[in-house]
Amino acid sequence: MFELVLRCGQDQVETMSEALMALDALSVSVQDADAHTEQEQAIFGEPGMPAPAQGWLHSHVIALFADRALVEQAAGILQLQDFFVNASLERIAEVPDQDWVRLTQAQFEPVQITTDLWVVPSWHEAPAQARQVIRLDPGLAFGTGTHPTTRMCLRWIAHQLVKGCRVLDYGCGSGILAIGAVMCGAGEVDAVDIDADAVSAAQANALANQVQVHTGLPDKAQGLYGLVVANILAAPLKVLAPLLCGHIDQGGHLVLAGILSRQVEEIQQAYAPYIQLHVVDTQDGWVLMAA
Repeated sequence: MFELVLRCGQDQVETMSEALMALDALSVSVQDADAHTEQEQAIFGEPGMPAPAQGWLHSHVIALFADRALVEQAAGILQLQDFFVNASLERIAEVPDQDWVRLTQAQFEPVQITTDLWVVPSWHEAPAQARQVIRLDPGLAFGTGTHPTTRMCLRWIAHQLVKGCRVLDYGCGSGILAIGAVMCGAGEVDAVDIDADAVSAAQANALANQVQVHTGLPDKAQGLYGLVVANILAAPLKVLAPLLCGHIDQGGHLVLAGILSRQVEEIQQAYAPYIQLHVVDTQDGWVLMAA
């Protein structure tokens, strides 16, 4: 496999990317050409907020090709085009074969939730001090235990009396919260998601941890629950307020995550007709709200 790296301005990125795909590039990615310099600029806003800019002032457009002949042909054709003006060819280089699965897995290490409870990727050994272990293979679903929202939810579950409680994990992703609830003594646990890949990942992870979790699409959620937990994002959480609150049993708990500190008031307002939410945990700019 061979890599073609071009440098161009913000207004050229889209045209350059489309041209590369038309020239049989296997993939095209864009990076800040000024990264790690004084000119580096962040363009991605917080969740729910627009990006402060459409692109970087200078970008590296990186394309992968199957062989050298294709990459050299593409480079030659591009440099003849009118839209290539002020752009430059940075390099053509062979990309060494690597075990991409192993490289990806190496990003995820065991995560400590409490003194006893750990989340351990399926390809790692559990730490000696871990008394309870959630074995996890996220697959295509969100939820590895590394994100602050997931860790706060698991901490809440681990420190509450959920024994025998009927639990709904709404937007379950990998199923990590549902599995954690079972391990902490919950009774019947339903884990639902709009994403079929997430449902499959959650069921596979439950089986791998030898716990029983009922997985499915959102219509699988039926009746009342002693605990309803949803780790999504603020915008869908606001829309889901009546639905989620409608599933809470008398005296039950609602736990919400995926909320930034600046979004607390709007979430409280959205849920005010049904329940009074309070911030019960914070980490790295994210909050956990419960009622």
